[in-house]
Amino acid sequence: MKKSTAMMLGTVSSAIVLAACGGAEAGPADQVIIYSNADDEAVAIMEKTLDSKGYEGKYVIQSFGTSELGGKMMAEGKDIEADVITMASYFIESAQQKQDMFVDLEADVQPLEDGTTYALPILGNVGSIFVNTELMKQKGLPMPKTIKDLTDPAFKNLISFPNIMDSSTAWLLVQAIINEYGEQEGKQVLADLIKNAGPHIESSGSGPIKKVKTGEVAAGFGLRIQAINAKKEGLPIEYIDPTEGNFTLTESVAVVDKEDDEKLAKEIAKVIATEARPDLLTQYPVALYPKEEVQSEYIPAHLKKWDTTLTVDLLEQHQEFFKAAQQ
Repeated sequence: MKKSTAMMLGTVSSAIVLAACGGAEAGPADQVIIYSNADDEAVAIMEKTLDSKGYEGKYVIQSFGTSELGGKMMAEGKDIEADVITMASYFIESAQQKQDMFVDLEADVQPLEDGTTYALPILGNVGSIFVNTELMKQKGLPMPKTIKDLTDPAFKNLISFPNIMDSSTAWLLVQAIINEYGEQEGKQVLADLIKNAGPHIESSGSGPIKKVKTGEVAAGFGLRIQAINAKKEGLPIEYIDPTEGNFTLTESVAVVDKEDDEKLAKEIAKVIATEARPDLLTQYPVALYPKEEVQSEYIPAHLKKWDTTLTVDLLEQHQEFFKAAQQ
């Protein structure tokens, strides 16, 4: 998930949403324009797949941070320049509710979770704890089993996690805390985490794993796959599935209703959702469709899902919860 900068969206009255970095210039008029908030790795997979399926030169992908793209979707609706959008699923659903801006996608595949008729999931992210085992031993720190374990004063200035005002990865942490402890106790847990993190609350979702890898901190919270990859690189990294739960966020693809010929845009969206899935599943090992297989090491021990639909409004509520815990 891209690094992001919190900003207020004028057309989303009070919603404080995630992240922003600039996009590229639009391509020729006869190209399908794809707006995406996906990581560079995911964009590369999309491009490789589309080119291999005969769409080279027929599309252009422009990258945005989540908040920047979300702001454009909420403000512009169908008037947005993009023909196809890949985006955090909760933002696509919120934009559809506000702007009714996407067309139905007739797909041959049905997601595992009951989805919408206008979007298809393309990748999923999972949160977890990870530690630098060498630094843990050096500091004599107890191995955490829960997020709450990281509130132990022994971890003072030795943990790192993202800021929900800046990074959607942090939402995985906040969901786990509220779900397990409720808002009252959860606010104290989060306040203690913030105190222990000190200067190590990161604006980037990948910030914590970087600090754990270099030994600047002993433990962190972030994307599980990042810790798995670091361990495979031979680094002294271990990932831990907290008993509070491994929550997930998905990203989806949708086609903007341009009220004209959307045939090529629909084709491209379906290729991203189907033909690109094997490589996306390797990079983001979360099963989204029937018959998809994930190796055992990639299956979290405590996979959980928020019990209501994720929306921009819910995100704003959880951002307020985070801000209250900082006080």
